Amino acid sequence: MAQKPLRLLACGDVEGKFDILFSRIRAIQKKSGNFDLLLCVGNFFGSTPDAEWEEYKTGIKKAPIQTYVLGANNQETVKYFQDADGCELAENITYLGRKGIFTGSSGLQIVYLSGTESLNEPVPSYNFSPKDVSSLSTMLCTTSQFKGVDILLTSPWPKYVGNFGNSSGEVDTKKCGSALVSSLAMGLKPRYHFAALEKTYYERLPYRNHIVLQENAQHATRFIALANVGNPEKKKYLYAFSIVPMKLMDAAELVKQPPDVTENPYRKSGQEASIGKQIPAPVEESACQFFFDLNEKQGRKRSSTGRDSKSSPHPKQPRKPPQPPGPCWFCLASPEVEKHLVVNIGTHCYLALAKGGLSDDHVLILPIGHYQSVVELSAEVVEEVEKYKATLRRFFKSRGKRCVVFERNYKSHHLQLQVIPVPVSCCATDDIKNAFITQAQEQQIELLEIPEHSDIKQIAQPGTAYFYVELDTGEKLFHRIKKNFPLQFGREVLASEAILNIPGKSDWRQCQISKEDEETLARRFRKDFEPYDFTLDD
Repeated sequence: MAQKPLRLLACGDVEGKFDILFSRIRAIQKKSGNFDLLLCVGNFFGSTPDAEWEEYKTGIKKAPIQTYVLGANNQETVKYFQDADGCELAENITYLGRKGIFTGSSGLQIVYLSGTESLNEPVPSYNFSPKDVSSLSTMLCTTSQFKGVDILLTSPWPKYVGNFGNSSGEVDTKKCGSALVSSLAMGLKPRYHFAALEKTYYERLPYRNHIVLQENAQHATRFIALANVGNPEKKKYLYAFSIVPMKLMDAAELVKQPPDVTENPYRKSGQEASIGKQIPAPVEESACQFFFDLNEKQGRKRSSTGRDSKSSPHPKQPRKPPQPPGPCWFCLASPEVEKHLVVNIGTHCYLALAKGGLSDDHVLILPIGHYQSVVELSAEVVEEVEKYKATLRRFFKSRGKRCVVFERNYKSHHLQLQVIPVPVSCCATDDIKNAFITQAQEQQIELLEIPEHSDIKQIAQPGTAYFYVELDTGEKLFHRIKKNFPLQFGREVLASEAILNIPGKSDWRQCQISKEDEETLARRFRKDFEPYDFTLDD
């Protein structure tokens, strides 16, 4: 017999508006039936007079549901939480405590952490420290049987939670939130994580807790931030959900991945949160060369950071990108680069027309510094690569084309992301996908489809040889190269009769044109691309 799910409610900052909250819950329960628990994160008490609370404290009024709350986030409300280990505040309202694990009779496991982050010792009673986070993790994560917890309750958001996810609105998750909470969430792998304090509602796309193709599948995590009770903008402050405790679930059902699952936001570019330490902020890494603006109207010299070289008398000294061991045809500072093919320069990357391209607008996205593959890029370079890809998709879409992006990290020394536009009238995206899969099978190449929101850095380690293709829908195909691999495979598929129908152009050496013609194509592309050029916004 299947286990009956628990019906739970989670709530954001109550801020002393108990009547509004409990009236709303009575209405919900009257319409939808009773819920088992209410879990409150953020500020349970506010700066309002205590008259309303006194009615609940003295039993004149009663919460209509068993309610569990987190502790103080400021000095003003510490007075309400007398026992650090938790206590009953009023009938049906229980303070969980500063930190700990609550296990219900059903086996549901809830980890809670009260307060906001502090890195100074000793910490006030309304803060938590690296030691608090470390001790919580040690309680659970050190056992070999540990798989995760059902629910994590914190008041602050985890820092970086927006990485790889949907927009978090006005909240900048690279600046707001707690790195210690990120660390805790990374280690505990909660199925649900609730937070508040930012006075807004944000339900992030679920994220995975394992590395695709390297680790066994694990359950996904859903992060939900809730707004404050009774907010005038009517942002969501109550979240209803059903859950079967992890311990009672079938293993295969537990690890089933939602269709919109993304990469783990706390594993960005290897910046994994380590318990008791802040996640380091991304280090700005820029090339130190100078290049002339491609905008001929300005003709001013600008640094590769995208800033005018005259704008600061004391510019920040950038960290140099990796240097090539010898001459490189693609490092922008190298004399070997055919600079007449360069059509756009960003802070960390540049665009160039492909030599012997499949079409007149076949371009390459290349890092300015010397990186061999996408998996070796720093976070800042990855961010700009994604910006170029998104911009090129918009640019080609306006011209009735969809673009295919591929990388071959095999017998190449400098990353070249090939971006090939395919007229929409030629074929559908499924046709392109099927063409890659069919030709791969014919050549005994194992081409695997990987999750749409996956990060290739989590699939291939630096130094791994691979071929990777990304379609305009976000679908991705990946092959780990073990022995030999046809160097022109990507071009062969796209040049085939099924796609562009130009089989004679599968080898770039057969498609070369004069330097004069290349310069003409480059000038045309720069002019057409200018309305989409995000580097001009700096």
